[in-house]
Amino acid sequence: MVNRRELNPESSPRAAYGARVRKLREDRGWNQEDLAGRTEYSSQHISALETARKPPTLPLSRKLDLAFGTVGTADSFEREWAEMRHGSLLEGFPEYVGLEGRAVEIRLFEVGIIPGLLQTLEYAQVLVDSAVHRGAITREQADERASFLVERQAALVRSRPPMVLVVMDESCIRRPVGGPEVMAAQLDRLVEFAELPNTALHIAPYEIGERRTFNRPVNLLTLSDYSVVSYVESQTHGHLERELVYVRSMLTAYHQLQAVSLSQAASVEMINKVRKGTP
Repeated sequence: MVNRRELNPESSPRAAYGARVRKLREDRGWNQEDLAGRTEYSSQHISALETARKPPTLPLSRKLDLAFGTVGTADSFEREWAEMRHGSLLEGFPEYVGLEGRAVEIRLFEVGIIPGLLQTLEYAQVLVDSAVHRGAITREQADERASFLVERQAALVRSRPPMVLVVMDESCIRRPVGGPEVMAAQLDRLVEFAELPNTALHIAPYEIGERRTFNRPVNLLTLSDYSVVSYVESQTHGHLERELVYVRSMLTAYHQLQAVSLSQAASVEMINKVRKGTP
């Protein structure tokens, strides 16, 4: 082949990604124009991807999975992209995010901070900047996390968006992050979220005490086949669970938590009071 650029897949994750695209394409007897037509990208873009001159993206990775029949597999390009770009994230989280973008129902519980899907960019930026200041992550990792959050939020804007149910510990709205202006805008965002037709927002007040069923963040996804997966993380570990018996107990605990939490109307009232600085 004329002007064929050889790659060393071991030289970088991007090179490994590109080499794999080229191999799967050639195994099927396709040229770059063929793959371009199947992914709705230009042949020049495919060429730059294969030779690591362009970085892979989440939308293109999903198009490649459709073209090569690797959607939802352990070898999917979406999963490779997530692992390559977000290797600093906790185990299981990149896979969870891939499922989150296709879920029909999302249930979240958070303690201490606003859930990522509901964060304003300014609020999220304060959190990653603080992690950089503490030396927990690099500036590059902080920028990646911020852009990754934007992509997660954008993936939920669909013609048929998922139902999103959120329970937040009262500490999420009481804990000041980024100063009055950042926090005020964030609380306004929560009120706007509660007004959407496909959402439900509940505050688990301090007064429920020991009846709070979770002590760490919990994510539950209902997929299009009605299966449910859970994702739970601590400070250092993340765990994605598909086993029905375990997930069912998590779902039961979530329902119990909703039952003792404030109604959406009462939750919005509490948020507005915090927003105005009233007790």
